[in-house]
Amino acid sequence: MTAGVDYVIMGMSAEIFWEGLEGKKTFVKRLEDYARLKVASGAMGCQAAVASFKVNKIGVITPYQPVTDKMVCRFFNDIGVEVLRLKGLRCPTALSIVEVSEDTLRRHLQELDGDDIEVIVQVGTNLSILRLADEAERWIGKPEIVINAATWWYALPQNDI
Repeated sequence: MTAGVDYVIMGMSAEIFWEGLEGKKTFVKRLEDYARLKVASGAMGCQAAVASFKVNKIGVITPYQPVTDKMVCRFFNDIGVEVLRLKGLRCPTALSIVEVSEDTLRRHLQELDGDDIEVIVQVGTNLSILRLADEAERWIGKPEIVINAATWWYALPQNDI
């Protein structure tokens, strides 16, 4: 605490989706109690972003293995959002997540899209998709929610910014 920290923005996402909405609440409360600070997480950012678009049918891209993909779906279902399609990249390590190419991501974003999808959500804080998502909004023609941007977007007004 010598840095004078007054808020924590968490840069990891798999654990925060575990056990759905209740698991997120428990995890965040445990962190807040330990740090004695408020915490923003990717799940909180994604939840707020999906709510701001007033959508309930999404496609999701993750770097995770199937067991974590199930937890991501559970979280979104718990907040009243239906995951119609999910692409889990099954990256074997945290480092391999950052090595996923834009071409691979572009292909998967296009595969996730459809008339039934209102928004595409990317989870996995190591998955570098922000620049591509900005472009994808133009060629897919619908919002792309990127977990890192959503987390910051959520955290800033929580701190009167």
